[in-house]
Amino acid sequence: MKTFPKPLTAEEERAFLERYRNGDPEAKRILIERNLRLVAHVAKKYQSCEEDPEDLISIGTIGLIKAVATFDSAKNSRLGTYAAKCIDKAILPCRIFSGAGVKNPAVSYGASNLQRSKSCGNN
Repeated sequence: MKTFPKPLTAEEERAFLERYRNGDPEAKRILIERNLRLVAHVAKKYQSCEEDPEDLISIGTIGLIKAVATFDSAKNSRLGTYAAKCIDKAILPCRIFSGAGVKNPAVSYGASNLQRSKSCGNN
């Protein structure tokens, strides 16, 4: 299995975030690449036998990219703390819509919210 690059130190993270805010696309690439280990860690808790771990990592990486783009360092937290929540938010809807971990959709969504869609050929 391929290993992920080591995470950035706090100082490195601050420097790359500053470079990214100044328009350096290489800094964005490094911020994403050096946080891929976090994506794998978060995706692991959603892993089940019917889902491919690489799919979860791909979806989680989208959350990481959004985290890098929207992170506000003025809030005195690390990118990883914020990114973990963004990765969760990216993976969770995919798990719900795929039915993974949902035993009874009527309980999860509420029976009144389940309606047949006429646009999908259901009359």
